[in-house]
Amino acid sequence: MDDLLVVGLDLRTGREVHVSEQPGEYWRTCGYPDGDGSLVCFYCYNGMDAAPGTRVPLVARGRLGGKVRLHFAHPPGRAPAAGHHPETVWHLTAKHVLARWARTQPEVTGVSLEQWAPPGSRRADVLVTLADGTRLALEVQKELLDGHFQARHHDYAARNIRDVWFWRPGLQVPHAALAEGLPVWFLDSTAAQVTTLVARPHVRPYQWWQLSDLAPFAPHHPPCAMDPTEKASFALGDLSLDRLGASLPGALRDKLREDHRKVEKLARQRANEAGRAALERFARGSRLRPRLAPRLPGQTVPRRSPRPVTGTAPAPKPECEGCGKPLASTLTPYGRHLLC
Repeated sequence: MDDLLVVGLDLRTGREVHVSEQPGEYWRTCGYPDGDGSLVCFYCYNGMDAAPGTRVPLVARGRLGGKVRLHFAHPPGRAPAAGHHPETVWHLTAKHVLARWARTQPEVTGVSLEQWAPPGSRRADVLVTLADGTRLALEVQKELLDGHFQARHHDYAARNIRDVWFWRPGLQVPHAALAEGLPVWFLDSTAAQVTTLVARPHVRPYQWWQLSDLAPFAPHHPPCAMDPTEKASFALGDLSLDRLGASLPGALRDKLREDHRKVEKLARQRANEAGRAALERFARGSRLRPRLAPRLPGQTVPRRSPRPVTGTAPAPKPECEGCGKPLASTLTPYGRHLLC
């Protein structure tokens, strides 16, 4: 498997090369056993798993459309005992795979693949220029960067370069990239396949339809940091490049748009229902409150006169003819108290 990912070094140009750049017949004129020896293993020459400067000529095996696809390989017995480190092989091969893919994009006018650079360099793995002058930095990352990711991302932004990050399959989710609003692309360089993460809808809070951004309540891409996600995989060729970076395949992009439209439609329905309910509550309250005539500016509200008493007035109580005080009902027929 590792031999299928070997990157070569063209000693005539000093440039790292990928087997896909030329036909197999061309590479056989440069490599082992009948070539001029100018095609050697890039890793061995640069001191990876071998002494620096080690020249191991490569064999071009397989053929286009054959059972075994065309690839570089070490001659028998010339490869390192344990092979080259898989992560390093993936990193260099992924750069060439991305460069080849970028050259097929209709808006791309220039692709520059960087040479071997020391760790921490700000040089892009693959620098892409679009027809409108936009520059894209395609970064190939085999491990999580932790706190260094933000520094590199902001450095690109300061230089007006849009960075697009491709991560090695099997890594944990790089939440630092999601926190910066960037999508996550996992690149299988052997199969030329990309896997991305699509976020599940957020839980809808109270009166969620009043929020300005409704996208999180539908499946969305890129996810927010710490969102629960689902994986979507497709061929690298289905991905496209534009001034915003890498764009999803059309079918997946259309599905997400349709999901968003459904959420917007539901939000309008909820807003209309809430509005009707508020009007009904107001109408019920108005029927219970007294209707007052509108007051003009400066007009005082007249004091309301006391409500007239209705019904028959009570009869006056009888009084004593002698002292004038009230009489008990038993003395009413006599008209006086006993001692008056």
